Amino acid sequence: MSKTLVSTPPPRTHFLWWLAAILCTILTVAIIIAGIVIFIGYMVIHPRIPVISVVDAYLPHFNYDEAGVLVMQVNILVRSKNDNRKAHARLSNLNLELFFDGNRIAVLSTATPYEVKKNSSVDFNYEYTSDSIPLNPSQMNHVDESLKKDQVSFELKGGVRAQWKVGVLGSFKLLCHLNCRLQFHSSNGSYIPRRCSSRSK
Repeated sequence: MSKTLVSTPPPRTHFLWWLAAILCTILTVAIIIAGIVIFIGYMVIHPRIPVISVVDAYLPHFNYDEAGVLVMQVNILVRSKNDNRKAHARLSNLNLELFFDGNRIAVLSTATPYEVKKNSSVDFNYEYTSDSIPLNPSQMNHVDESLKKDQVSFELKGGVRAQWKVGVLGSFKLLCHLNCRLQFHSSNGSYIPRRCSSRSK
């Protein structure tokens, strides 16, 4: 007695599975296209991070009296620069602290947010006259050595928050941090130029 083999058709794939597969395919293609657009946009626009830097400075007065009280005046020109040719930058919370021999002697800040147009810069000239700063014997020796060497050094630390929107690449936010040494000739107050620019953080 022969047996007849009967083939059973496979069960049909549920409609929801087909729908999920189509949606995943569309999403994958969209992600690939978006990645290509962003890459091309980056290569064309090539966005650059805005920077702050000290471009000039002057030390009109730096000395202490017989009581060991230091009095000083300093002018510092800080430049905010936006090298992006196709994007404006918005900067806020610019705050720089000036230190001498480990002691903070000045705070240079701009509380109001400001705009830096594409491929341009904005300068802030800070003029600071210190209050009377009492020095201990070690600090007095440090000042004497600086005056003898005709070279006074300060530390400038701080930063600014930067935000800029670059076409299809979207909006970028980061902190530009500055930490550098400022040096002057004590005899005439002239600034000894050196690189003093921010880095992204």
